Amino acid sequence: MSDKNNLSPTERIKTQSRGLRGTLKDSLHDELTGAFREDDQALVKFHGMYQQDDRDRREERSAKKLEWLYSFMIRLRLPGGFMTPEQWIQLHHIAGEHSTGVIKITTRQTIQLHGILKSHIKPTIKSFNTIHLDSIAACGDVNRNVICSANPKQSPIHEEIYQYARTISEMALPKTRAYYEVWLDQQPLADTKSSEPDDLYQDRYLPRKFKIAIVIPPNNDVDVFGNDLGLIAIVEKGKLKGFNIAVGGGLGTTHGNAQTYPRLGTEIGFSEPGDKLLKTIYNIITIQRDYGNRSDRKLSRLKYTLDKMGVDNFKAELDKRNGYPLQKVKPYEFTERKDYYGWQQNHEGKWYFTIFIENGRIRDDQDVALKTALLEVAQTGKANFRFTTNQNLILSDIADEDKAEIDSILSKYHLQADNDKARALRRNAMACVAFNTCPLALAEAQRYLPTLINKIEPILDKYNLGNEEIILRMTGCPNGCARPYIAEIGFIGTAYGLYNLYLGGDRIGKRLNKIYKENLNEEGILSELDQLLGVYSKERNLQETFGDFAFRKWLN
Repeated sequence: MSDKNNLSPTERIKTQSRGLRGTLKDSLHDELTGAFREDDQALVKFHGMYQQDDRDRREERSAKKLEWLYSFMIRLRLPGGFMTPEQWIQLHHIAGEHSTGVIKITTRQTIQLHGILKSHIKPTIKSFNTIHLDSIAACGDVNRNVICSANPKQSPIHEEIYQYARTISEMALPKTRAYYEVWLDQQPLADTKSSEPDDLYQDRYLPRKFKIAIVIPPNNDVDVFGNDLGLIAIVEKGKLKGFNIAVGGGLGTTHGNAQTYPRLGTEIGFSEPGDKLLKTIYNIITIQRDYGNRSDRKLSRLKYTLDKMGVDNFKAELDKRNGYPLQKVKPYEFTERKDYYGWQQNHEGKWYFTIFIENGRIRDDQDVALKTALLEVAQTGKANFRFTTNQNLILSDIADEDKAEIDSILSKYHLQADNDKARALRRNAMACVAFNTCPLALAEAQRYLPTLINKIEPILDKYNLGNEEIILRMTGCPNGCARPYIAEIGFIGTAYGLYNLYLGGDRIGKRLNKIYKENLNEEGILSELDQLLGVYSKERNLQETFGDFAFRKWLN
């Protein structure tokens, strides 16, 4: 069990929070500051939000002896990344009334809004509640948004997989009513802890965040091995037979701390679908609850628990809690890791159009009125909205007779042309939010990566590699939100304008990359890539991916 004598300060905050209520009400009503009280800043995460500030204006405001410009990011809980057109219309208006106006698709298949002032939090959450959306457990030391393979075109079992994402999300929700009491004014707020027992989280919750992904081979679009718990659907003759279970994936590290590391999940067995699967998932979460590190939050994810216990001991503990052993891992194959852009049709004859959205930022700009276009699509009521873990959007479930109407809107706003304009490297790239709002960012990411790609593309053309489906990802810190450690080319910020360069991840997400060069500025990045891509173009084997070549040539 975790060390109970040397708990981190966050553990005290959780256990003394009265079921995550803390003093959030008092913080909310304090008009002298745009921030929450210190302990409440930890608790508010469990309600799906982070306190942030505009880091571009810190120096200016500090010089004027003004408080930093605090605001909040709110993230929705959207298991499987699904939203109706009616919900999208309301989201569009909420974003305009209460946030920066930008709708951000995350790498965990959901939506987040930035720049929400403290006085706007309750109106925002109340507006979401009217359309049956919430932000419960979208952040914090609990199970986060459950993701799954995004495109129903991919498999006849997609609907089953999506329903599992919803079921698992509901099963792993905290039982406290704090969210409803604090933000939706549903009484009482005090002396309720004894009436809402939570067998899963107790009063401790988890040592750290917990992430679950479900994937349908052969497309590893969710990066299943980068999650604490990965479920790999085993399909035979079009029927779901069950899931291989992988545990211990996680990508966050800390610069200069050799005890931290990225890790891919380890497959420990197979479970039939239904109650046995849900019981196994529940018990894996309880093992992390009971054995996870509660002293050092940098070493508190399930990957460290698994490595400390050992895989065999972990499996034995799981078998004990289940009351039966898992079956042996079943065979399957991954052949790709991507979104399917443009029009696709599934086995039911329904149509799906995947829109490339660079770094998941939905807004109107001088190039394309994307936000307006999507509102117009939603107003037809003839397309659902599905988000991918690669920060893109699928207009989905479109009837054959409605396809022409949706297509006319896409043409009106040039969205098909915009899709076609984005070349392979850009379509396969991702970046985290980083500056100006993420408090952990050391370097730029989503604001900078498009410019960097503009400068990398001519190098690719120089070596006739412009159509290569290279997977490139960038983060502003080592936490790994855009999953750079399983990219063929990864950039991880170390300081403003400086990045570590990682190479050698494979094309399907089953191999971590390795650090190749440290603290490169833009000139260094472009120079290194020019040399690397030049060698690749001359020496690669037939159909050898850049990641495989880099691993074989420079890292193995």
